Amino acid sequence: AVEFLGDSARVCPAEPAVEDGRPVEAGEDFADVAGQRYAKRALEVAAAGAHNVVMSGPPGSGKTMLARRMPGILPPLTMEERIEVTKVHSASGEGNGTLVTRRPFRAPHHTVSTSGLAGGGSNPRPGEVSLAHHGVLFLDELPEFSRTALEALRQPLEDGQVTISRVAATLTYPARVTLLCSMNPCPCGYAGDRRKVCRCTAGQIERYQGRISGPLLDRMDLFVDVPRLTRQELREERQAEESSSVRKRVSGARGIQALRQGSPNSALSGRRLREVCALRGDAETLFSRAVDRMGLSGRGHDRVLRVARTVADLSGEEEIAAEHVAEALNYRRSHLVGR
Repeated sequence: AVEFLGDSARVCPAEPAVEDGRPVEAGEDFADVAGQRYAKRALEVAAAGAHNVVMSGPPGSGKTMLARRMPGILPPLTMEERIEVTKVHSASGEGNGTLVTRRPFRAPHHTVSTSGLAGGGSNPRPGEVSLAHHGVLFLDELPEFSRTALEALRQPLEDGQVTISRVAATLTYPARVTLLCSMNPCPCGYAGDRRKVCRCTAGQIERYQGRISGPLLDRMDLFVDVPRLTRQELREERQAEESSSVRKRVSGARGIQALRQGSPNSALSGRRLREVCALRGDAETLFSRAVDRMGLSGRGHDRVLRVARTVADLSGEEEIAAEHVAEALNYRRSHLVGR
């Protein structure tokens, strides 16, 4: 340091760490999950367009196992994204000063406070939703979270940032996340299960599901049922696809979106949404009928279009076809939608 200050020595700029090519820890691979092809496809679509997901199913169906493997199918962080994520982690006091190279995966416990989830406190700090910026925020057992904490997520899910106002200052933290939630269909967890009888009353199920507000559910893009597999289904499962193969398709779709609009499809809005997600022919007819039958809200209408655009991108198609719309609509078919 003395030699450098005295101009007798030169210090070369530090080179950023080279990505080691392993976006997930060993063992966290989609190939480890037997069956659940529908859920895996839904997570692939969600990863490709940065869409929010709710998985519902009985205990032991694999919801948490699937969720923890989602970072492995996401494309690597760009240098700009790495810097943004590192800044947030530094503001929270996390990290050791090195550049973050892997997409964040945050899984707070359901007892987390509102400020812990969304950010805040007497000395405002980023919450879990900001610490998951450019990554995945996983909320396991969604109805068990406090309603106040969940409602605090509405702004960041819509705007991609959290604003915290205090007398001394107003702070804004980035919060562009993929929200991934899991829940049981009822208090006992076995409503609709093929092998175990649910012992909950209709009123108990309604109150349990009612812990999640309609406005929050309206901000979710995909609703996925994850049933328990039978022993025969587990035995018949062939070699499952590895995360690396899925990640190639996801990265390809993200690349298409970056060239077309400079952001994931989940961020499309306004006139740009209408331009990129324009429907024609059979696709327009199918969607118009579905909007009336399913009673989609304005926000739900736009979310179906964004998911359909992502499905088309995964297929490498420039135009959204009827089959792409049909798949997107199928992800809105849930007992949670429209209640």
